[in-house]
Amino acid sequence: MANMVYNQRNHYITRTPKTNTRTLCECELYAPSNYDNDSQMKEVMENYNRQASERFKEYDERMMKNRQKCKEQCDKEIQKIILKDKLEKELMDKFATLQTDIQNDAIPTCVCEKSVADKVEKTCLRCGSVLGGGVAPSVGLLGGIGEAAISAWKVAALKAATKYAMKEGAIKGAIAGKARGMEIVIGALKEKGIAQYCPNIFQSIQKIEHFTELKDFIVPIINKHGEICGGSSSNIAACKAFDTKLGAGIPGVKNSPPPNYTIRILLEQVAYKADQTAKEVAKNIGKDVAASITKEKTSEIAATYASWETTIIAAVVAIVVIVLIMVIIYLILRYRRKKKMKKKLQYIKLLEE
Repeated sequence: MANMVYNQRNHYITRTPKTNTRTLCECELYAPSNYDNDSQMKEVMENYNRQASERFKEYDERMMKNRQKCKEQCDKEIQKIILKDKLEKELMDKFATLQTDIQNDAIPTCVCEKSVADKVEKTCLRCGSVLGGGVAPSVGLLGGIGEAAISAWKVAALKAATKYAMKEGAIKGAIAGKARGMEIVIGALKEKGIAQYCPNIFQSIQKIEHFTELKDFIVPIINKHGEICGGSSSNIAACKAFDTKLGAGIPGVKNSPPPNYTIRILLEQVAYKADQTAKEVAKNIGKDVAASITKEKTSEIAATYASWETTIIAAVVAIVVIVLIMVIIYLILRYRRKKKMKKKLQYIKLLEE
């Protein structure tokens, strides 16, 4: 019984392995042998291989160029380092030679503090170089600019003077023309008796601005003539005298014009004559006055232009003289400086020997 129980608890279970068979039908679908006879797949593979080879080739070329650039840059840096080391070595050798061959008391002591002459020399050298190289060529340019400026001013001043002369001539000509026309009007009215028999109207006529306004006095004069001739018998003598001066209704003269017509024609003719005379006088006087003012202003402008031109020329000449003096000083100091440098080089060469 015990053995039976023991066997039931401690027995071994044996398993029989199961083998699963797996076919290669799926793998065989993607095998290379299946694509060897496929023309489309061959074309795709050839394109891929060709593009891959081209890209690898381009990559190799770029890498070669980059390597070449890096190599050239490295070579330049190496050359610089070698040259720097070489120069440092040569300088150290020269300093060592100078320290061993030259004694301290063999070389004269240098003056560290600059004298007044050295400072003046340096300043004059700088000023001379600046003036000789920059200022001297610009002197002519400044002179040309000044000349152009005053020439432009002269042209503008002449134009302004001409305009002013014409304006003044027109004003004075108008005044003179009006005065001359008024003389004609006054003389004609006095001659025809209007000033004597129509004094109030005559005073008003003397205050007119334009000669065309004379036509406005035709009716008042006719009315005044009617008052004189249409009054009492005592005015008959005055009426006849007035008509005689007007040249109207003269006794013994056939077909003499009536007073109304005579007065109208008289004022129209006087107005026309006075207006034409005033215009002619204004034109002549305006020309004379404009010519006189233009001549006067032109003389003033010419005098001012000449004075300015003289001032500019004097300034340019002064600048040129100063520049020449500075250039001469510069050349002298430059010669002295070269001479000193030549002596120093000879002394250094002698020390080296």
